[in-house]
Amino acid sequence: MDQTDAIIPDRALAETLRATAHALADLARPETLAHFRVAVEAENKLAGGFDPVTVADRAAEAAMRAHLEIARPDDAILGEEFGPKAGTSGLTWVLDPIDGTRGYISGTPTWGVLISVANSDGPLFGIIDQPFIGERFVGGFGLAETTGPMGNRPLRTRAPRPLAEAQLLSTFPEVGTEAEGRAFHAVSKQARLTRYGMDCYGYALLAAGQVDLVIEAGLQAYDLQAPIAVVAAAGGIVTDWHGGPAHNGGRALAAANPQIHAEALAILSKFVD
Repeated sequence: MDQTDAIIPDRALAETLRATAHALADLARPETLAHFRVAVEAENKLAGGFDPVTVADRAAEAAMRAHLEIARPDDAILGEEFGPKAGTSGLTWVLDPIDGTRGYISGTPTWGVLISVANSDGPLFGIIDQPFIGERFVGGFGLAETTGPMGNRPLRTRAPRPLAEAQLLSTFPEVGTEAEGRAFHAVSKQARLTRYGMDCYGYALLAAGQVDLVIEAGLQAYDLQAPIAVVAAAGGIVTDWHGGPAHNGGRALAAANPQIHAEALAILSKFVD
């Protein structure tokens, strides 16, 4: 039994939430595609750094929020671009309209729309949607599947293998602070292959059984909640770098199985407080 079956025993509610999440993803797709690989201006949200936002980010989140105001008015919302909205139902929709805006403005198809619904314990159901490729990765309420150009397929993470044979993904080679970078590269040096620039697509590939690990730092809740739901539903595990919950953001260690998670965690935890 999927862990969300115990959290939400009402299957009718689960189906409603699942349908709502898909509706949100369907609404976000045209908003993001309208500005992808065309001349789009990016504003910088981060003084002293570069955290871009585009009209597509805002349009996609606005479309999703407008639907939720009608379909689920009592639910809370946490979105990257427009912040939190309080609710009374005990459920929160966590939205990242374009996870990987740097990749988006560069024309690479590793960005995605992240949608999850959570209670106080964390995400119950999540979607990682890649509109340009047409892939959607779904996890929660007993379901773990992907739909796209290759048809409908179940999601299942990889079987255990030693770290020396593992494939590791991340987004930035720097990986957070100097100490976090040292921790990450200590794992990377022992892995067979490390690839960068993946954003949320890395978690989708992990859930699909293509890689063994995703390690990142400096994340927000909206970066992680949908990937956590998808990876967990596919049989994987996502924690912080000490083995605790990761759904509130910060550091993330996503692994295909408990064995390789333990091997990577033993290395990471030596370098960080």
